[in-house]
Amino acid sequence: MGGIKNIIFDFGGVLINLDFERTYKAFCGLGIADLEKRFTEEELIPVFYRLETGDISPDDFRSGLRKMTGINISSDQFDHAWNQLLLDIPAHRIELLKSLKGKYRLFLLSNTNKIHFDHYSAELKRVHKLDFADLFEHTWFSFEMGMAKPDTEIYKRVLREKNLNPKETLFIDDTFENIKGARRTGMRTLFLEGEIGEALGIKI
Repeated sequence: MGGIKNIIFDFGGVLINLDFERTYKAFCGLGIADLEKRFTEEELIPVFYRLETGDISPDDFRSGLRKMTGINISSDQFDHAWNQLLLDIPAHRIELLKSLKGKYRLFLLSNTNKIHFDHYSAELKRVHKLDFADLFEHTWFSFEMGMAKPDTEIYKRVLREKNLNPKETLFIDDTFENIKGARRTGMRTLFLEGEIGEALGIKI
């Protein structure tokens, strides 16, 4: 990776495995049978975006979905179903990050929400005995920043805060719209369609 000094990773689908169908099925089991359809409609997408940018709280999000669906479920039931899409962070990806840490400045930039963040942060500590600070120089999460990918301003803020030269910075994401946003800042990019180690040409 000639000329690269900094690597910014996406999280979902790059480092942690995801399965959205599990969450749809979990909510279906609670009586919300059309959640997948609602996610493709204008009704729920703005609410989810507001959660991811921290514009509304988890309680507001839960209440909003209860109102939309007419199903009254507890917060614990809601969070359990909502977190079902979060699978594992494989050990070989952790080892990849450790192998890169001494060679590059590593960062994380994730569109996420507080409910998911609390869950996978706890799992990272439980399974791997690690915090994000053990793997990355700095992490940015959309719900804390008040903005989300692919807004160009989020990438500019990241570059500015850590004084990163975009030409020396590689951004890795599995969503092409996010890749396009990063490219507008001059960053080098990797659109991930497979395993991260293979895409980087590294074997662990």
